Amino acid sequence: MAANIGIRAHDIEDPSIENVVTIIANKGLSSVQLALGKSLKDTNSELGSLSPGFAQTIRRFFDKKGIQIAVLGCYFNMIHPDHTERRKGIARFKEHLRFARDFGCSIVGTETGNVQAEIVYTEENFTEQPFLEVVESVKELVEEAEKFGVMVGIEGGINHPIHSPERMKRLLDTVPSNNLQVIYDPANFISIDNFLNQEKVIQEAFELFGDRMVILHAKDFVIEDEQVKIVPVGQGLLNYDFLFNLLKKKKPFINILMESTQEPYIDGSVDFLIEKYGIAKLEIK
Repeated sequence: MAANIGIRAHDIEDPSIENVVTIIANKGLSSVQLALGKSLKDTNSELGSLSPGFAQTIRRFFDKKGIQIAVLGCYFNMIHPDHTERRKGIARFKEHLRFARDFGCSIVGTETGNVQAEIVYTEENFTEQPFLEVVESVKELVEEAEKFGVMVGIEGGINHPIHSPERMKRLLDTVPSNNLQVIYDPANFISIDNFLNQEKVIQEAFELFGDRMVILHAKDFVIEDEQVKIVPVGQGLLNYDFLFNLLKKKKPFINILMESTQEPYIDGSVDFLIEKYGIAKLEIK
């Protein structure tokens, strides 16, 4: 069984996009999550800058090395307390949706934000009002996605309004569109309270929205000072044997994108994923 293993492009720390693409290809990776503002630091990618020419120019760099742009990352605070900032983020996300196909991509991804301007942990996120505001923003984004035949990829997380598999399922039910899909990061739903039962949390996610997963984010975690600490893939406690057993059955060939894994850990993390999934490494000619 084959798998598509990739990485966030901005986890390769090089100022040149050409160098980044070459490094990714030489590591045997096949796909990326591309956040324009983080990977194209010397090129204007702010609201109003995108065009088919812009998108296809960037796409060609990746196409030359056989690298798929699996996700355009356009992460923003969709429930920002400053409504002007919220509208700016929504407008920028919509622009990504309009030009996603020119990048050779069908998914634009984001998390669901925070009731505060800064993305910090607060249990205020878990109340009903933030969820309703997420629904309002997601509905607007999905309506735009439907016009252009692309997908809004929503990523849940323990410190966001969509903080559990159940909340993700409720969002999907409340915004009933196939243009809304899930970027699933199993580590994002792990807390100090449930890490010993992580298999149950993973199983629940697959049961509730496994059919809507379009991307898997791969990272790892340890418990340090009674808190969950994120670490590179293969350096922690995430049960990849259990996860991949479900993944291969439910979502064969899904893009597996490493996150929070930088040098000097990338090669070791790639080898770890290959060993756990049981696949041959991509040969770059």
